[in-house]
Amino acid sequence: MVGGLPLATVLADVESCRAVAAGPISVTLSLPGAGQVAAVLALPERRPAPLVMLIHEWWGLTDPIKAMAVHLAEAGYATLAVDLMYGRVAATTDEAVALSAKVNGATAREILVGWVDWGRGQEQLCDGRVGVLGWCFGGGLALMTSLATPVEATVIYYGLLMASGVRLSALKGPVLGHFGERDTFVPASMVARFTAEMTAAGRDFRSHVYNGGHGFANPTGNHYHREETKLAWGRTLGFLGETLKDTNNLR
Repeated sequence: MVGGLPLATVLADVESCRAVAAGPISVTLSLPGAGQVAAVLALPERRPAPLVMLIHEWWGLTDPIKAMAVHLAEAGYATLAVDLMYGRVAATTDEAVALSAKVNGATAREILVGWVDWGRGQEQLCDGRVGVLGWCFGGGLALMTSLATPVEATVIYYGLLMASGVRLSALKGPVLGHFGERDTFVPASMVARFTAEMTAAGRDFRSHVYNGGHGFANPTGNHYHREETKLAWGRTLGFLGETLKDTNNLR
């Protein structure tokens, strides 16, 4: 539920989504290489709380991502939805391709690690546990973030799984992956290879395959599958609850 409405209803309706997306507060951070970067922050009633960082698709920081931040805040997480596009949002696939092509990997890494560090430093906000969650373009970057800095949980929605077994040993917490069985961008062979590498590295990887293609959880896309998205999101919330809300592991 988001503001009393089912999440799927909010995400599928432009006006409802826009209204919910206006709720989070804007925050900024200055970094040596990336300059001033922005994010939106949605706060739970009880704080400090576990922090979840959301990483958007190649469209940029859209209203649906901001609405997801509100939903997670209502579930008890301090939620930070970062902006890697410096305020730009794509309206067409061509624009999204152009925007994502301009994202420098080293700069993105600095931004994402910077926000994780910022969150951990907000002791009135964050209880010390951090999870990262990304979709597509942001899914691959979620993995990059958790390899670059220790986090307690990583969630990947059909993101590229480009890492070697040696690097995977740097992961601190478990990884949850959601993939579409008809996804040609992140094919089953890539998921199988990554699964084997995670096993070889002794790291916890839990993956699920859904009846859909790439982007099946994007309510504004052509491949949206509402029921599979609901199933995947339920698993995501269960995973975050297990990894971030276990009071035995909180400081």
